[in-house]
Amino acid sequence: MRPNTVKGWERATGLIRKQAPLKERIAHSLYRLKVQQNRLEGAAMRMQQHDRNLFEKCVAAQASKDSSRAAMYANECAEVRKMQKIILRAALALEQVILRLESVQEFGDVVVAMAPVAGVVRSLQSQLSGVIPEVSYELGRIGEDLGKIVIEFGETTGTGWDIEATGEAQRILEEAAAIAEQKMKERFPEIPAVPEAMEKVGEAMKK
Repeated sequence: MRPNTVKGWERATGLIRKQAPLKERIAHSLYRLKVQQNRLEGAAMRMQQHDRNLFEKCVAAQASKDSSRAAMYANECAEVRKMQKIILRAALALEQVILRLESVQEFGDVVVAMAPVAGVVRSLQSQLSGVIPEVSYELGRIGEDLGKIVIEFGETTGTGWDIEATGEAQRILEEAAAIAEQKMKERFPEIPAVPEAMEKVGEAMKK
């Protein structure tokens, strides 16, 4: 624990356990995040099924020597996988956020744990805005609420916002991205090499 948070630790623990409104707000945010995580997981499953259908059509088109149609399906596969990677990355990051908030509920380490959490949620809102707008909107509202909790808590205990919050949030996002990359390789077969489509496929998998 960093020096600037040690001073407020005892007060933090007492506050989170005794102050019902704060505890309830954190519990409510936790519930809302789990709802969004479930939505992301559902979207990921639908995307995976859609990709499987497109992949099979691409293979069938190649088998029938229809290169134009095969390229069309391969390009669509690449776009679906690009969105799938964003969704999977967000779901994994939300999993880390939820674990952090559950720790807050148990130990009351509000500033240390929640400052990066708020940053992660705001970042995910931006990443998902063009993919799943309804989840992005809800994450925006949740991120605002979490930010308010951290600020209000800091004012109450005299504990400032952790200066490393942004770096910690970035670390969580990078870990989620690395795991998402590995899961993408495990879950999705390589798209058939259709000359007209390979450039788009390569670009999509890099994003």
